[in-house]
Amino acid sequence: MASANGLVKVQQKQPLFSFGVISDVQYADIPDGRSFLGVPRYYRHSIQVLQRAVKKWNDHENLKFAINFGDIVDGFCPKPESLNAVQKVVKQFETSYCPVYHMIGNHCLYNLPRKDLLPMLKMPTANDQAYYDFSPTPDYRFVVLDGYDISAIGWPHDHPKTMEALKILQEKNPNSEKNSPAGMVAVERRFLMFNGAVGKEQLEWLDKILQVSTKHEEKVVVCCHMALDPGAAGYEALCWNYGEVMEVIHRYKCVKACIAGHDHKGGHSIDSHGVHHRVLEAALECPPGSDAFGYIDAYPDRLSLFGTDRMASTEMVFDL
Repeated sequence: MASANGLVKVQQKQPLFSFGVISDVQYADIPDGRSFLGVPRYYRHSIQVLQRAVKKWNDHENLKFAINFGDIVDGFCPKPESLNAVQKVVKQFETSYCPVYHMIGNHCLYNLPRKDLLPMLKMPTANDQAYYDFSPTPDYRFVVLDGYDISAIGWPHDHPKTMEALKILQEKNPNSEKNSPAGMVAVERRFLMFNGAVGKEQLEWLDKILQVSTKHEEKVVVCCHMALDPGAAGYEALCWNYGEVMEVIHRYKCVKACIAGHDHKGGHSIDSHGVHHRVLEAALECPPGSDAFGYIDAYPDRLSLFGTDRMASTEMVFDL
């Protein structure tokens, strides 16, 4: 990397900190199956992927924390076993020596209402909201979004947020089966019942956080279960109002990366403002003997993802 005066800058060797990542464990004590598109899913093996992830994280000398990008238990998990399945996965995460931060995904909400789920995931939030931020060092801040803030799943049936979500689906999705994108084109295919939106209050909260981070010269990593850029994921895996979320993010220069799960095949893009979007490969789709998890080294000028096996390693260099 040459600087303006032609001298080569020596990249910082030691990361400021490192953190673990995993997404879409979707454990269930049921036989293997397939996705709607026919992709194999290994419901019982996924918890073994998680076990190996935690072991690897525990062997890492400088891991400060880990982030789980949602969907810890699969929607096909038999309802009477939901609570046990969630507890089993949470217990596995709790064997981590470092703190683990969680976010909710659609599959979590198929199994338990958010009022039961959030305390189990020890989310530092109130009023059944699942968005929060934390700052592991003076240089970095992590913002965890609740992409199911406006959602047809997880809230009580008569809740205003459920009503708002159903209205959006009614207007935007012409199919009687609201998880079907049949006949819908390009980014319009995101208006499916297994997705959701970031609500107005949360957008205002995000704006305030980014103002503060700009003032303190922090680099920000935004984490959300759903993808926020069409270049990094299939259209069906996008947050309903990803445009509004990114409009807030692009007001500031502090956000360097947005990391997500949900789209199991994974992806990476850099948007028009230089923000990296990395969608993580799913633990659920690992055949026995394979893995999908990793850790990220954070530097002043980049995030380096070291993926295991099916999770691709990615270098995310950003402008300072």
